[in-house]
Amino acid sequence: MQDLQTRNQTFVAHVGEGGLGQTARSDGWWVEPTLVAIGLLIFIIYSTWAAFAGTNYESGPYISPFYSPLIRIPGLALSPAIFVLWVPLGFRGSCYYYRKAYYRAGFWSPPACAVSERPKKYRGESEGLLRWLPILHRWFLYPSIIVLAVLWYDAFRAFDFGGHFGMGLGTIVLLANAAMLTAFTFGCHALRSAVGGNQKCFACGTGGDLRYRSWKIVSYLTGQHPMWAWLSLYMVAVADLYVRLLAAGVFQDPRIF
Repeated sequence: MQDLQTRNQTFVAHVGEGGLGQTARSDGWWVEPTLVAIGLLIFIIYSTWAAFAGTNYESGPYISPFYSPLIRIPGLALSPAIFVLWVPLGFRGSCYYYRKAYYRAGFWSPPACAVSERPKKYRGESEGLLRWLPILHRWFLYPSIIVLAVLWYDAFRAFDFGGHFGMGLGTIVLLANAAMLTAFTFGCHALRSAVGGNQKCFACGTGGDLRYRSWKIVSYLTGQHPMWAWLSLYMVAVADLYVRLLAAGVFQDPRIF
């Protein structure tokens, strides 16, 4: 019994007490939040620059996903991306996974399991504006689906080379971008709740079989949500950079056929 008490005392972390990051854990608990912080910071810096650049966002049949749908207002000296990016920004910023990621990585609240955070008591999203994030996420889902549909239109339009059917490397890039964003969007917890939430019996209501199949597909994607969150995030940046380099004449688009 004494050995058990000694072992338990050894691994007490005193969460919320003592200095920031105080813990009895001996593993590399800090690696994940550090990598997440670096990954998010790199994307934020690049996307902010790309959004306000307002140039080199079109090349042939390709358009950067940061600027799609393309909204130009004559006489207004603003980057067209400003009228679009509030949708994915709001959707990702209120996403369940991203909230966990940037709370831990950016605010260390909490940084990891059994690791002390700031002296301020952790209250999660129980008060203030943070408590509205889950509701905002559900509302941002719908305009995000509209933007996603436009991105698929852009991907299919990328087969049109001056009225002739063809395929370039950029076509594949835009298709991959739309596919990854689809996996991320349709794995959203809010969509899973909308499809199958508050259902005690799928077979008892109208369209129950369809709802059940939809819920199964969304549930599968939800289980992979963190992976698609990161893949789709950086695929958007890759697609933008590819179109940007083509527009700047850095290289030519390899034509497959």
